[in-house]
Amino acid sequence: MPYPSRSGRPERPKAAPENAPPGEWPGRRPGKQPVRRSGGRSPVARAALPAALVAAALTLSACSDAADSRAPGATGRGASPLPTPTWQKVTGTPRTVPAVRDFRPADGQGWRPSKGARIVVPAGEKSSVADEARLLGQDLGGMPVVWGDEPVRPGDVEVKLAGTNGKGLPERPNNAPTGDTADEAYTVTARGSRLTLAAPTDAGVFYATRTVKQAVRAAGGLPEGTIEDRPDRAQRGMLLDNARKPFTASWIEDRVRELGDLKLNQLQLHFSDDQGFRIESESHPEIVSKDHLSKDEVRRILRLAHSRHISVIPEIDSPGHLGAVLDHHPDLQLRNAGGTVLRGAIDISKPAAGKLIDDLIGEYGKLFEVPKGAAAYWHLGGDEYQALTVANPAASYPGLAQAARKKYGANGTIEDLATGWLNDRQRAAEKAGRDRIEAWNDGFFKDTHVQADKNRTVGYWTGKEIGANDPARFLREGRKVVNLNDEYLYYVLGEPNQFTYPTGERIFREWTPAVLRHTSPVDVPASMTTPDRIPGARFAIWCDLAHAQTPQQIAQGIRMPLAALSQKVWDPRKPAMSWTDFKELATKVSGKS
Repeated sequence: MPYPSRSGRPERPKAAPENAPPGEWPGRRPGKQPVRRSGGRSPVARAALPAALVAAALTLSACSDAADSRAPGATGRGASPLPTPTWQKVTGTPRTVPAVRDFRPADGQGWRPSKGARIVVPAGEKSSVADEARLLGQDLGGMPVVWGDEPVRPGDVEVKLAGTNGKGLPERPNNAPTGDTADEAYTVTARGSRLTLAAPTDAGVFYATRTVKQAVRAAGGLPEGTIEDRPDRAQRGMLLDNARKPFTASWIEDRVRELGDLKLNQLQLHFSDDQGFRIESESHPEIVSKDHLSKDEVRRILRLAHSRHISVIPEIDSPGHLGAVLDHHPDLQLRNAGGTVLRGAIDISKPAAGKLIDDLIGEYGKLFEVPKGAAAYWHLGGDEYQALTVANPAASYPGLAQAARKKYGANGTIEDLATGWLNDRQRAAEKAGRDRIEAWNDGFFKDTHVQADKNRTVGYWTGKEIGANDPARFLREGRKVVNLNDEYLYYVLGEPNQFTYPTGERIFREWTPAVLRHTSPVDVPASMTTPDRIPGARFAIWCDLAHAQTPQQIAQGIRMPLAALSQKVWDPRKPAMSWTDFKELATKVSGKS
């Protein structure tokens, strides 16, 4: 993890725990369900919402003898009049985390899950929204799914791709890439005892299903009216350091489900560091730690993540933080002027060093597959290279200084050499099919002859390193900057180096995407902090003192900070709810009591 020694950082009082003890997550990966093609139901093996909650929703609804009253826009062939379900009116605004951005109420009873209700997918069971419909059926306690030209009856949920004008869109591939946040937009309409979910992509439909799931958990259903919703920032996620502390595939999968329910869409895996290399390798099996993920487990995580419209970002940090790799390649370790080995630092003057890391980039670039046309992220690391954390790098590392002059001329510096190293690794990542490249902010250097690749995104985490870069510099250069501000978004096990566990309340009250370092917004014109310049943020879990918390304690400790982050990257406005009410709602919709 990138963190410097920071004796000057003021202590903050530690916050009281925000979360109740974790319960068992009710969701699992959906399996393929048997269906009948003509009006057939899709039985679900297990209800994802607690049985008591679904039963309560059903007790609020009953059948009357009223005839079928088709809502405008309902599809399907004619059918005999059917009873219209009645239920206790759903009042107020939809209760979700993050909160929906726009709701237009209407007169009516709203919608609740009811006996006999179905999920109707006009585009059929091979459509791109079929997975989302099946998952929603699980979430609603086993609500059956029907396919094709079926009537949308009272109590039913219709799921479809549609544009903002309400017209159907041509079918798109499953997990089609989203170009911007407009592709993640969706509408949910509760009207005439029916519910309609529509979006331009299956990602938008997925977020619509999360809104329904949460609203049922929080209030039993949705009030009459129309939700129009979309995220503010395109990148919304979490970083997991599974190098210092190994996590099981099932634990990671549970976090993927939770991220998806919060409409977060990125998971960065920092799987290589001084303490471990945690994914199976075929090109260099010697470097793999005993406790690691198999490639099949990684593929399983990726399949689940893609079904939740989450991009997984692999990170192999270099030229520092390579201790577990260099334990098996001691000839590539960096040594200072006195011959002392610097653990974790690779000697970037040696051609064999670049080849070793490029081998790994090529191998894992292929492993971390993405849906066709989707962004293929790769994180280069670049932080805390020991040769550049001293007052006089050239004096402390004369071998690197000599190599820099040889490669870049008499004025070449170790900063030039390190910049060239990352440029070379970026080319290797691009050769492996990766097209969205990122590095930590302390992997960019001022006043170098060699310039960092102009397309590299900055992952900004701190402004406390030697020669600290103000985030304003990167924005003025025209770079994109992702917010990982260690003041709010770093959950560091054991709280070393004056870190304290972040709280959801601080994020909720104080932080915004423009607060890139310390506690104030970056000092640039507002036009430089828009979603196209600061595309989002990630909450980082770093396992410096790996045994300080169990995986269960970590899952509990990050729950409220992630909920608060989801709110602040989804809607740029000040939250309408108080923190107390938000925390209560976040606990309720999470299913954790």
